[in-house]
Amino acid sequence: MNPTPTGPAERDAVGLRAVNLALVSNAVLAVAKVGVGVGGRSPALVADGVNSLTDMAYAIVVRVFVGRAQEPPDREHPYGHRQLESIAALVVGSFVMATAIAVFVESLDSMLTMLDGAERFGGATTAALGVAVGTVLLKIVLWRATLGLGRGHDMPVVGALALDHRNDVIAAVGVVIGILGGRNGLPWADPLAGALVGLVILRTGIEILRDATADLMDTGPDADTAAEIEALVRGVPGVQALEQLRVHRYGPQRMLSLTIGVDGDQSVRAGDAIADAVEIALRDGIDQVTGVYVHYHPSGTPHPEGARDARRE
Repeated sequence: MNPTPTGPAERDAVGLRAVNLALVSNAVLAVAKVGVGVGGRSPALVADGVNSLTDMAYAIVVRVFVGRAQEPPDREHPYGHRQLESIAALVVGSFVMATAIAVFVESLDSMLTMLDGAERFGGATTAALGVAVGTVLLKIVLWRATLGLGRGHDMPVVGALALDHRNDVIAAVGVVIGILGGRNGLPWADPLAGALVGLVILRTGIEILRDATADLMDTGPDADTAAEIEALVRGVPGVQALEQLRVHRYGPQRMLSLTIGVDGDQSVRAGDAIADAVEIALRDGIDQVTGVYVHYHPSGTPHPEGARDARRE
């Protein structure tokens, strides 16, 4: 259960704040890093600037998706539009991976050119080093701020943005190291740092895509959530077994579908009362539950092994 559940309006406002923060900050960083990186002879800083440009582009796309996710249910989308948040995270991951490949290839080509001696490199300027250090500090602040905004709101896109800020910190530290190496007689260190930035960005994209895909594919509940649901169900008098459990996600909202075993000798009315009690227990005990569908049937003996298998479906 979330320690600080919030309403849809507050949650939407948090999402937009996180996206706007990413959009403005990455726009400023993109201009500074590309401009100073080109003038300051730092391939690594230019590569990191391209990363910020891409971050800015996908922040614009994500802002549109997050805005549409607030729309109420309609005839074509009876469960609402909250899945657009996970789709927005999917867009983030795709942009990040495309950027990573481009940055890695360009930086590797620059490094090989320097190693062949076809290009002379005297090291990046002090201004380039200053922008790189400033990026590290700013991204640390953005990472922590975005984590704070997302805490307790269960928003995939905010989590993706926080993850991107965190990995930008790692990338920017690599840029600083590369620039320092280039300024101290290791010309290949700067473009090598750019290539490593590309790999860090790629890892970020893979993590974001993995999490977003899990939401869209209705991956089964984690062990803690499954155990919490089972405890609530088994605490209802008359329930003899939890034989199947599925959790469908719609953004932050959950739709629960389960099968329970009850005493087959009792009346249909009694079984229906047990099912109603299970629904009430789950709605009261689990956050963000918008629907509970309980199927019950006769069960002579509880089947705990079957229940455990069902939770993984």
